[in-house]
Amino acid sequence: MISPLPCCLAALPLLALSVLPAIAGPTAPAPATPPPAPPNPLSFFGGKLVFDIQEKLRVESRENNFDFNDNVDSLTDDTWFLNRFRLGMKIAPTPFFSIYLQGQDSREWDSDRPNIPGALGAEGDDSFDLRQGYIELGNPKKGLSGKIGRQLFLYGDERLIGPLDWTNLGRTFDAVRLHYQGDKWWVDAFASSVVRFRDGSFNESDWLDSDDTRDQFFSGVYFSTTAIGKQTTDFYILHLDEEFAGGDTSFVTLGTRMKSTPGAFNGWDYETEMAYQTGDVRGNDLEAFAGHWGGGYTFPNCPWKPRVGVEYNYGTGDSNAADGEVETFQNLFPTNHKFYGYMDVFSWQNMHNAAITLSATPTKKLTARLDYHLFWIADTNDGWYRANGTTLVRPINNTADSFAGSEFDLTLIYKACKNLTLQAGYSHFFAGEFLEATGASDDADFGYVSAQIDF
Repeated sequence: MISPLPCCLAALPLLALSVLPAIAGPTAPAPATPPPAPPNPLSFFGGKLVFDIQEKLRVESRENNFDFNDNVDSLTDDTWFLNRFRLGMKIAPTPFFSIYLQGQDSREWDSDRPNIPGALGAEGDDSFDLRQGYIELGNPKKGLSGKIGRQLFLYGDERLIGPLDWTNLGRTFDAVRLHYQGDKWWVDAFASSVVRFRDGSFNESDWLDSDDTRDQFFSGVYFSTTAIGKQTTDFYILHLDEEFAGGDTSFVTLGTRMKSTPGAFNGWDYETEMAYQTGDVRGNDLEAFAGHWGGGYTFPNCPWKPRVGVEYNYGTGDSNAADGEVETFQNLFPTNHKFYGYMDVFSWQNMHNAAITLSATPTKKLTARLDYHLFWIADTNDGWYRANGTTLVRPINNTADSFAGSEFDLTLIYKACKNLTLQAGYSHFFAGEFLEATGASDDADFGYVSAQIDF
């Protein structure tokens, strides 16, 4: 017969383990597992067929943005509506082969200016057309891949190459592009031609338009790495070739960009981009330079994450239009709206621009930003170029004071939910001495409200 005492003694450790939690109090709950992301309602067959949709509506109001003249009620002093709809489809039967198609319909409503893209700065109408359409081979996240067809280009901060997505039309290229992705670096090589908008007919690049005499082609190599310190480092070489009746254009842009990760150095950050150009512009020798230098500080212990930043931008201008040499920096295909004032009266050429920026995120959904810019003409023997890089604000006047004016921009972005983004902004331009010396010099105003839905 077995004594019950050893059995009871053997059970004591188990009894102690059951009682201890009650004495010590309740145990800490296990960390909550985040809920899985909701499935994409536009994804089918395990991601082999995916649709995307974007609808954007913007209301703009502008006063004196083009003539700086209160006494003239021009066609551009107006309020209008802009609508843009995009529908895309990706077919990816294997991880190494995919086809992407995207259409776009852009409209400008209730505007006095012509409904022609580019006329008096108009966004204009472009009925449903092909925005993107390409085949991609290989895995773009590892090793070698290639993309051929109509596609977006976005490099660096978009100071020289960007999709210009602020505008209703945007920008795409018909291109062949090779991409190699390493562990901490990647490199692209491409040949392309920018797509031009033609409402009522298919949008074409010079590659596809056999009747076009411009024959503009853009190619380059772009390298980027995160292996050097706490920054992204880029190097690039770009080539633009174009035919003109008065002389051909063919020049090279050599550049570099360095940008630290936000708050990388105890709250401090920095960025710079510099580019040098050489070659020919319409038969004249080209030698030009542009640079951007900036830095800022993000207050690390404040929940609003306030940041203060300063920057300086410079682009060379031409000192003598009759000497057969061009010194005006060629701004290529940028998204200038992001950098030199939201009223779009400057591009990265023939300019000095000093700016200060204040930004904060009062809530997780709201971002607020205030920019203040000062502008000078780098060389008054050259023109004051708008954001498109070709239109002059005023005729050249080499005896005028070089100070063009200043501008402040207030921007509010509210991420209402995953699929809805609201944005509002107001800008005011204070006319400077250059405007006073060349004509009317009244201040200008610009305001807008936009809503964008993405799926």
